[in-house]
Amino acid sequence: MDEPFFRDRRDAGRQLAAALTRYAGDPNVIILGLPRGGVPVAFEVSLALASPLDVFVVRKLGVPGHRELAMGAIASGGVRVLNPDVMEVLHISPMVVDAVAEQEERELERQEREYRSGAPLPNLESKTVIIVDDGLATGSTMRAAVKALRQHQPARIVVAVPVGSAETCSDLRAEADDVVCLHAPDPFQAVSLWYEEFFQTSDHEVQHFLELARETSARQR
Repeated sequence: MDEPFFRDRRDAGRQLAAALTRYAGDPNVIILGLPRGGVPVAFEVSLALASPLDVFVVRKLGVPGHRELAMGAIASGGVRVLNPDVMEVLHISPMVVDAVAEQEERELERQEREYRSGAPLPNLESKTVIIVDDGLATGSTMRAAVKALRQHQPARIVVAVPVGSAETCSDLRAEADDVVCLHAPDPFQAVSLWYEEFFQTSDHEVQHFLELARETSARQR
């Protein structure tokens, strides 16, 4: 197997930002990180582009017993996206999906309270929204994010990831207005393999990066 592309998520964010320079300094751009792992990446992108950072909560629907395998995802606004291939191969019933979705809905609401402290999502109408995650495997969470964000009527949705499955990155081009995927190795296998360090991001770290971004933005104004 090839060597990892990135030291850690912040290194990945700096490399990703270099591919997004055309959006630098645009007052209509907002960066949204997908928690938890997408937020450290998005923080570096927001710094480099001098764009505000916020968080958009999406929860993967993991297959029972194999939680890392996504059978779908949910996002704010009641959006649910399913992965039909996984559902069919593993014979997953709608009842199982509903049970997992109910559990993840509670965690989605908890994260929104934790990260946003009751504050609403910024106005995204007519904005260029860059959605950042640490990588794309099945793409379920990103598809749910794109679908949910369309409800806010942004001018443009850009999906930006440091690494992803070539097939998933290609498929997302039909749903987002632009897809920036720095590396699409074949075979892909898993996001974690392309990082030297891929520790789980904590709630505290997410809050830290969001607060740091707010402080940086306030100094720049």
